[in-house]
Amino acid sequence: MINLLIFSIIVGIVASVIIVPLAMNNSETKEPVKFNRWAAMASTATLFAIIVFVLYYVTNMDRNWTSLWVALLVVTFLGVVVAGAKDRKPKIVLFLAALAVGVYILSAPLFNADKKYKAVEMDQKVEITAFDETKTPASVPPKFARNKMKKAFGQVPNTSYYELGSLQIQKVDNKFVYIAPVEFSGFFKWWNAKTTPGYFTMSATDSSDNPKFVKAEMAYTPSSFFGKQVKRHMRMETPNLIYYGDVQLEIDDDGKPFYIRSYGEFITARDGFDVKGIVMVDAMTGKVEKYATSEVPAFVDGAVSPEAVSLQNSYFGNYIHGFWNSVVGKKDVKLPSDEGTEANVSPIFDENGHMYYFTDFTSPKEGVDSMLGYALTDGRTGKATYYTGNLEESYMDSQGALQIIEKKFIEKKWSGEMPVLYNFYGEASWLTPVLDSNGFLQNYFIVSAANPEISVFGNTPNEALKLYKTAIQRGGSTVDGSSNAEEDQATVTVVRVFKERVGDFTLVSILSEDGRNFLVSSETVPLSIYIQEGDQLQITYMETGELFLPVKELTNASVE
Repeated sequence: MINLLIFSIIVGIVASVIIVPLAMNNSETKEPVKFNRWAAMASTATLFAIIVFVLYYVTNMDRNWTSLWVALLVVTFLGVVVAGAKDRKPKIVLFLAALAVGVYILSAPLFNADKKYKAVEMDQKVEITAFDETKTPASVPPKFARNKMKKAFGQVPNTSYYELGSLQIQKVDNKFVYIAPVEFSGFFKWWNAKTTPGYFTMSATDSSDNPKFVKAEMAYTPSSFFGKQVKRHMRMETPNLIYYGDVQLEIDDDGKPFYIRSYGEFITARDGFDVKGIVMVDAMTGKVEKYATSEVPAFVDGAVSPEAVSLQNSYFGNYIHGFWNSVVGKKDVKLPSDEGTEANVSPIFDENGHMYYFTDFTSPKEGVDSMLGYALTDGRTGKATYYTGNLEESYMDSQGALQIIEKKFIEKKWSGEMPVLYNFYGEASWLTPVLDSNGFLQNYFIVSAANPEISVFGNTPNEALKLYKTAIQRGGSTVDGSSNAEEDQATVTVVRVFKERVGDFTLVSILSEDGRNFLVSSETVPLSIYIQEGDQLQITYMETGELFLPVKELTNASVE
């Protein structure tokens, strides 16, 4: 607060020196007019100091001198208007200089596109590594998780004082969970309660999990007021830092809450943003710590705000050939998707528990739903990799995947949310949770990005993956994305059979007399549901080398 007060006083004094003339002349006689210059300067300085103090306190704007360019323009213009004969020329020069600064700042976006692109230029690869099918992707949609948390809000003490805050995903104690803070529902609730009681947590991989309320008092929150408002508290402690994006709640492995926010630098003038690190606030004590991206604590997953990642994606997609090409011509321009769950990007985790932000890119041409590529941005460092996909194939974008789901469940009025591209068994595939009109999870839908006719859905991601594996091989592909798996035939006797209902179909696992295992879906062979021990089967299968060999065709000689 002291820093802001001093800053406001200095700005007020400078403004008074520029505005108040050295002398005033009568407009008719041109004779000097006596006036108390010191009183005028004191009054002007006080007025501008108050205006600056209120403006910067309310907006939480950074206090770099470039943030004053509009004020400088106004002050120098007023200085010229009221200037006397002695100081008119120097004040005109000051006004022209301020005007030049304003033009430079306003025109920066027209000329710094190459610098923006270079600041976010991505490494390029073809495909991401294949997903480990023994793992479960963090695929519970945030809308569904939020609905469940709202229904569990009765766990919060003094419920009428609070409301559910913003939802974000992170890894806590090696588990993928959604975190949502409890926020004040208004000024008077904050005035009476002073602190919020805690936050909700819920599994991001298990849709059957129930939200749990964790008690952890927080005094510095987004919904607090005055000095306890966490953004303002950050600004008061770091007056010159450039922030981008909203604050996010991060929980350490002991369950202690912290608020973080990304800071960085402008690319040119006051335009653009290049992330450099985070500022972290202890939500209870208000202790502020600053970390460069290379020094971020291990428990922080999303050091780079989703807003900053979305901005970087925009630079990368639009400015490959400069600003004007992004407006006219649009050669090689790629538009980042707006289907993400947080600021147009979707946070996902790899098999090692490391968080990335996913975005797919599409063509700027209207009516085209093919994907040009996709990017994964490291949530801790901001370093991104752009994946082109198999250039010999055309990939459907996230919007196309959502449209397929909408058509599939048009009668039930279900829709997809949070489509994310994975490499399932060597096939670029969209995994999308499907919600009903009330926001409740119904199933998981997987569709091939290159072959949209290959699609399945199941009650869980792993169930859908089992079906998808069979569907891919039925379509002529193989689980590792190569063409090495050969088609073979066998006549076997069934020793054991196991049937499992998955989605709308039944998976039949067969143990043959010679010890081999086969897997067939009733979607592929509808009559496979009648297989029983002792049956003689004539099987056409894919020799993939796996424990369970996928069946393409089957004839039950014992029945026919």
